[in-house]
Amino acid sequence: MKKFTQLSFIATVLLASGCASPPPPQATQVYVPPPTVVKYGDSQSIETVTADFGSTDLQTITETMVRSMLQSKTIQNSKSAPTVTLAEVKNQTREPINTRMITEKVRTQLLKSGQVRFAISSNEMQSQVDELKRQNQTGMYRNDGISKTAMMEGAKYRITGTVSTIVKQNKDMKDIFYNFTLNLVNNETGLIEWAEEKEIRKTVTHQIGEYK
Repeated sequence: MKKFTQLSFIATVLLASGCASPPPPQATQVYVPPPTVVKYGDSQSIETVTADFGSTDLQTITETMVRSMLQSKTIQNSKSAPTVTLAEVKNQTREPINTRMITEKVRTQLLKSGQVRFAISSNEMQSQVDELKRQNQTGMYRNDGISKTAMMEGAKYRITGTVSTIVKQNKDMKDIFYNFTLNLVNNETGLIEWAEEKEIRKTVTHQIGEYK
């Protein structure tokens, strides 16, 4: 009788274990990134995201340089709008500043004033030469409709510029001093007819407890 009772107990245990449902699988946690929000801002508002060269610096520099050049005696005393060329501003900083943007913005604002005309720069010359060759040497255009060679107008003045920085920092503060200069050079005489500079200083202060 005792043996039969043991066998019954074992059978009951096996039956119960066979009918028991397996434990539910653990739910896998999936990272859901926060939604991205895109908004238009005021392009003229002061930008202070970082101390690096930014949009406010670009606008301030352009406004100062263009206003000063247009008020110079060289431009004011010209009987007609002089022809100038603008070399790309040189970056003498360790910061990856987009100097092409500075160059093009200065040129655009000067052209919009109507007080100067621009000849293409040396960097753009090859594309101009290629276009003249395409019109004059391929035989695909009527003679009365092509742009003639040896008709380009040379620039009386050229504009050159540089942007440089002085950076000082310690554990509490970082100071960045930007200096931007432009020169207007007479191509015939080699004389600098006009020069202007714009200085910008930025400071970054590390608040206590901000960094770990």
